[in-house]
Amino acid sequence: MNRHLKTAALGAILAGGMLQGCAAVLVGGAATGAAVMHDRRTAGALVDDKRIELAAYDIKYKDAQIGKGSSIGITSYNGKVLLTGAVPSAEIDRRFAGRVAEIQGVRNVIDELSIGKPRSVSDSARDSYITSKVKISLFGVDGKPSDPTYIKVVTCGGVVYLMGLVTRAEGDAAAAQIRYIEGVQRVVKLFEYH
Repeated sequence: MNRHLKTAALGAILAGGMLQGCAAVLVGGAATGAAVMHDRRTAGALVDDKRIELAAYDIKYKDAQIGKGSSIGITSYNGKVLLTGAVPSAEIDRRFAGRVAEIQGVRNVIDELSIGKPRSVSDSARDSYITSKVKISLFGVDGKPSDPTYIKVVTCGGVVYLMGLVTRAEGDAAAAQIRYIEGVQRVVKLFEYH
């Protein structure tokens, strides 16, 4: 892929990927219909994941103790919910993760919340940039996955979480491709293999 195309793709991703808390960016996210076409989840699973995320954010924003002093990222993929970011106490972490686990359709909660101060805007921007570089690098994997948009990338504090329905070979190739990208501290594979 030529340098100009990579730069344009990176700019588009960054423009769409600046989020509070941790960064969750999907290449092609500007065109939701295209994202649905490039997803191995069923249409029903996509709808369920969006509903789960909205319900979890609703819990966060309606409970003042959870929302205050927290920067929480919530990502649902095929009923597996990844919680990233920071909360002020272990008690709030337990309470929030427990309430998310009770949402209809949640199969598993992966609690990666840390205890501490909320993440800053610059932290989120740095994570968005790393996510963008990761997504672009996935286009360079030797044909695995055949479509890199099969992989959802979430970055928090330089830790890159990979979610998706992939083969073991696709998952291993993707993780190996991004392991040495500048800024990546660790790669966590949360794939479902088929």
